[in-house]
Amino acid sequence: MTHHVILGAGPAGVIAAETIRKQAPQDTITLIGDEPEPSYSRMAIPYLLMGNIDEAGTYLRKSPTHFVDLNIKVVQDRVKNVDAAAKTLTLKSGDSLGFDTLLIATGSHPVRPPIPGIESEGVHPCWTLADARAIAALAKPGARVLQLGAGFIGCIIMEALAARGVHLSVVEMGDRMVPRMMGPTAGGMIRDWCETKGVQVFTSTRVESIEPVRAAEPGLLEKISSAIGLRSAGSVQSANHGLNVNLSNGSTVHADLVISAAGVRPAIGYLEHSGVTCLLGVLTDEHLQTNVPGIYAAGDCAEALDKVSGKMIVSAIQPNAAEQARIAGMNMVSYARGLPPKAELKGVTQINVLDTLGLISASFGDWEGVPGGEHVELTDKATGQHLSLQFKDDVLVGCNSVGWTEHVGVMRGLVEGQIKLGEWADTLKHDPTLLMQAYLASAQGQGRWSGANDARIR
Repeated sequence: MTHHVILGAGPAGVIAAETIRKQAPQDTITLIGDEPEPSYSRMAIPYLLMGNIDEAGTYLRKSPTHFVDLNIKVVQDRVKNVDAAAKTLTLKSGDSLGFDTLLIATGSHPVRPPIPGIESEGVHPCWTLADARAIAALAKPGARVLQLGAGFIGCIIMEALAARGVHLSVVEMGDRMVPRMMGPTAGGMIRDWCETKGVQVFTSTRVESIEPVRAAEPGLLEKISSAIGLRSAGSVQSANHGLNVNLSNGSTVHADLVISAAGVRPAIGYLEHSGVTCLLGVLTDEHLQTNVPGIYAAGDCAEALDKVSGKMIVSAIQPNAAEQARIAGMNMVSYARGLPPKAELKGVTQINVLDTLGLISASFGDWEGVPGGEHVELTDKATGQHLSLQFKDDVLVGCNSVGWTEHVGVMRGLVEGQIKLGEWADTLKHDPTLLMQAYLASAQGQGRWSGANDARIR
C-alpha cells in the first residue's frame, strides 16, 4: 500500500492531504503536525484577537471528524530528521516512519532576535493559538504594548492590538514601515498615518535590551504609599511590574507586553543532512518536487519560481501555499503510480495587500524596479495617496500604492499577466492613474480579458 507522509498540518498540508485522498482513495496518508489544536490558519489569529471570531473560527475544517471521515491519520509530533535516501523520517517522540512520497509543508517559524531579555516573561511572538491566548491575557484596554517589527505581519498584528484598546508603540529597524513592501515615501506615509491614530512609531531604531521591572521589596510599598499620601499601595505596585524596553535612540519604553514580530523564516532545520537541497527554503521545480524524486515541498517553506522576476523565492502567502499544495498532492499520486507529473506550477508572485488601521496599501512584483527599467511615481500626501509603477520595456513588472484602492486588481493583473502595454506604457509613464484604461485596451487586445472578469479586476 502506498504511503504518503505530509509534514505540517497547516493550510498547505491539509489541502495536499485532501488532494491526495481525492486522487487516490485507497492510499495511506499520514498528516503530522506539532500543535495540540486542530489544523488552523495563522492568518486568522488577528481576527481572533480583535474578537471577530472565536478559536473555532480559525480552524481550517469545522467538522471534528473531518480527517477521520477521509481516512487520513493525524499524528501530533515533530519531525526530528529525514533520510531521503532511505525514505524514512524520525519524530521527536522517537518513532520512525517510512514513506513512498513525502511533502515538506512545515511552514515558517518566528525569528527571535538576539536581544538581551527577549526570553523574559511578558515577551511573546504572535504566531500560534497559544501565543494568541497569552497576548489576549495581557493586551487589555489601557495596557502598554510595545511591538518589535513593523513589517507586513507586524502591521496586521498592530491592527488587532489597536482594536483591543491598548497604548501601542512600534519599533522598526528599517527607515520606514513595511520596508520589504514599500519604498521610502510610501512607508513614511504609513508611519504618519499610524501616528495620527495614536500609535507611537520608532523607525531606524533597534531594541537594545528588555529588562523586567522588579517588584518592590516587602514593606517598601507601604512606606512609599504613606510618604506620598496614597490610601493603598496598588498604584505603586502596578508601577513596579512590567518591562523596560531600552531603545537605540536612548529612550526607554515601559510596557506590560512586548510582541516580537521581527519576521519569519522557513522551518526546515530538520532537513540538514537529509539530502534535500535547501537555500532560503526547500528548492522545488515546476512540479513542486525537490532534488529527491518522490519528495515535494509546498507553502511557506518552499522556494519556487517567481514568474515575474525569474528568480526562486519563498512567497509566504496562503493563496500560493494552497495552489502549491494542490499541485504537489496530484504529482505525489502520479509519482507513486509511476506516471508523469500531472500538474505544473505556473509560478508564484509577490502579492501583498495590507490594511493598516484603515489605510490600504498594496505591492506587487518587482516593486523596487529592475535593471534598465523605468519608473513613474505619483504622490499626494494631502489626500494620503501614493502610486509607484515600475516598467521593463512596455511591461509593468512591479508597483505599489498607498490609499489607492480603485485599481488594486488591475495592478495585480498587469504584473502577473506580464501584459505588453505597447503605447499604453508611455501613456502610464505620463499619467499612472490611467491603469484601468490601459488594462482593458491591452489585455483585451491580447485575449486576456472578458467582461465576465470586470467585477474581479476593479
